[in-house]
Amino acid sequence: MRNYEFILGHFQHHFGDIELSAVTSEDILDFMSTITDGTKQNTKKLRFTLLSAFFNFVKNSLDTKVQNPCDSPVLKKLFRASKLTQFKILEKDVVDEIIFRTSNQRNRLMLELMARSGMRAGEVLKLTPLDIDDRKAIIRDPKSGKEAEVVFLPQKVADRLRTYIREKGIKPEARIFPLTYAAARLIVKKAGNLVNIHIRPHDLRRHAATYASRSGTPLEIVSKVLLRHSNLSTTQRYLGTISDTEAMRWIDTLHG
Repeated sequence: MRNYEFILGHFQHHFGDIELSAVTSEDILDFMSTITDGTKQNTKKLRFTLLSAFFNFVKNSLDTKVQNPCDSPVLKKLFRASKLTQFKILEKDVVDEIIFRTSNQRNRLMLELMARSGMRAGEVLKLTPLDIDDRKAIIRDPKSGKEAEVVFLPQKVADRLRTYIREKGIKPEARIFPLTYAAARLIVKKAGNLVNIHIRPHDLRRHAATYASRSGTPLEIVSKVLLRHSNLSTTQRYLGTISDTEAMRWIDTLHG
């Protein structure tokens, strides 16, 4: 509703009392250029789609003589969705080496929570000792909008995390990793430099998903439990493409 209010409010202001049947494709191009200046391609696509739907509604329900000026090949090409980005996929041996080469206990734990449990950097930074329950980490106010979500931790990571909390004397409600997001990004970047690759925090989360999937974990578990996505299509983007060599290796593994 808010998106429609935005589009139609600006549309009325832009065109005033002009009859809808008089609006041309060139007029729509001028209008769309005004209200989408500086926005991402997917936002442009959304606003164009809503405007086109509005004209279709008028034509189908109110006045069959009205033509949809958005029904133009040029406009559809200009305001189509951007191509999906192919994410970087890190192999397990690379991630293992990055983690094993990280000598700082705090930094290694942060890397493991992202690479082993699929946590976002921001989620790692918000953790407190109260959020750790055996092998579970409770995410308060998660990105999904839910009250809380649960992350499952490997036993060794959970043990090291509890040891770290105890040795550092971290109070129950204090942040385990009291760093800024910029500092976390720098930790990940420096860890990648140890093996001469450029990585960002989310690359480690994607690795967790890819490794789980290629190890035979059902997609539903990867999506709903590991990544906590609301739909499978988002998870599938994380898994990346498979090379011919890797495909043949998996076929050999499956069928001897």
